[in-house]
Amino acid sequence: MTETTVARPWLDADLPVDERVQLLLDEMTIEEKAGLFFHTMIAIGDLDAPDPTFATPSAREFLESKRMTHFNLLGAAPTGREIAAWHNALQRLAASTRLGIPVTLSTDPRHSFSENPGASILAGPFSQWPETLGLAATRDEVLVERFADIARQEYTAVGLRVALHPQVDLATEPRWARQTATFGEDAELSGRLGAAYIRGFQGASFGPGSVSTMTKHFPGGGPQKDGEDPHFPYGREQVYPGGEFELHLKPFEDALAAGTRQMMPYYGMPVGTEYEEVGFGFNKSVVTGLLRERYGFDGLVCTDWGLISDSEIFGQPFPARAWGVEDLTPRERMAKVLDAGVDQFGGEANPELLLELVADGVISEERLDISARRILREKFELGLFENPFVDEDAADAVVGRADFRAAGEEAQRASITVLSNDGALPFARGLRLYVEGIDPAVAAAFGVIVDDPADAELAIIRLQAPFEERETMFENFFHAGSLEFAGEVVAHVREVAAAVPTVVDVLADRPPILTPIVETAAAVTVNWGASGEALLDVLSGAVAARGALPFDLPRSMTAVEASRPDVPFDTADPLFRFGHGLSLS
Repeated sequence: MTETTVARPWLDADLPVDERVQLLLDEMTIEEKAGLFFHTMIAIGDLDAPDPTFATPSAREFLESKRMTHFNLLGAAPTGREIAAWHNALQRLAASTRLGIPVTLSTDPRHSFSENPGASILAGPFSQWPETLGLAATRDEVLVERFADIARQEYTAVGLRVALHPQVDLATEPRWARQTATFGEDAELSGRLGAAYIRGFQGASFGPGSVSTMTKHFPGGGPQKDGEDPHFPYGREQVYPGGEFELHLKPFEDALAAGTRQMMPYYGMPVGTEYEEVGFGFNKSVVTGLLRERYGFDGLVCTDWGLISDSEIFGQPFPARAWGVEDLTPRERMAKVLDAGVDQFGGEANPELLLELVADGVISEERLDISARRILREKFELGLFENPFVDEDAADAVVGRADFRAAGEEAQRASITVLSNDGALPFARGLRLYVEGIDPAVAAAFGVIVDDPADAELAIIRLQAPFEERETMFENFFHAGSLEFAGEVVAHVREVAAAVPTVVDVLADRPPILTPIVETAAAVTVNWGASGEALLDVLSGAVAARGALPFDLPRSMTAVEASRPDVPFDTADPLFRFGHGLSLS
């Protein structure tokens, strides 16, 4: 044994993991144990300075004062090397603490086209792929596993070791604001592709090359009342008028069979079921009764972000998502989360409160040890104690590698779905083109760009699926409300289509009401994150159209409002059904 392993015997890699965990646990103070329970946001920057954008303490305060070692990385840097260098500096700081427990760094999805500080991060230097709905539109397990394997390589190159995804909720409420990161409406497809995703991130066997997947949002976040998002008080209720609670568990069963290591309960509270009417992170009947006991899950359970403490986001007051327990104090909420069977508090950084609960006898140190073992086991099995650092020189060579980018671009093309076509597609290169929402310089490779539809032989218009503007900046990151296009948008499409055959492409982060668009346009397509070049390759026939809808497209808002939020394929007479997608051959 080396001097280091004599002083710190848990560093002996020849010992079984459970023994190493116990050796470290025996050495830890109550303060060091408490720090393990908090998994909050951190941003790249000066380790000694608080972050002004997100109003978080400095990294040094997190590690040295709060003894925290789990962080969700916000934002990005221009290059993989810069992320890797910051990560290594953070690990050196962790190594300088009393026990030298390495940091575990997690991330929301960061390989696609969306930017939402509550849900996802723009690809930046990483390879860029369609949103998860677009992966579902390919119907291709091999492609999904290949994506996840590439993402695993890019994540591990910069030190990201926990994926706060996949999201296997079923998109059964067409208005729901979080469905862009799901695999759609069908339980079988979601479970099958979710399992492939987990295999790609975690590898053939879980270990030092793996990224641990935190599957969410147990037991299924899709059945939101009116499709509202439970980040906000008006979206706190999940309802099951169709009695389909069990159906929403199916993709999680597939994720568990695939070996997902971690699980995140949702914010929402179930209404009118056999389960307690409190948010799932507080819900012992769900976390212990369902996840731990029925499914036998002994992995790490981390709450969704911000269940305990009120906060500010972009200068606006933002209450804790303590749905059903709003009247409890933060201290009482924390005790209820632990009693539910949860291991970590997502988005929280107040171990002082947990220490109070232990000092007052509300929470026993034995209860802390149960979760601490799970948390430490994950660090050991990821190989963080053996090698917490990454190769900064290699990071740039891996992140955004040419073949990774090419695979992402191929997936963008494969996901584009053709809904209708009266013969306008595929179009011949060299036509006079009028475009909106596409860089004219990109479109110029496919035709002669004109400024007036009347001078064109074909118009191509790209739109975003509709959503309602809400009061605060943060709310508007979550696209919610009506799925109908504004009258002026429809009128504009009609005006262009009256002058020239018009193709309309819609970014379908939710299923838009396309009825008036389909009646007017010569062809309609949908995408889930695709570059202008990827779209034009499909529209021109240079690449085959392969995409198939991952959900039904409703005919009207009347049909949406009459549907049951927990029941898939429940809108009357949909305009296009799940699986629809035309070829252009």
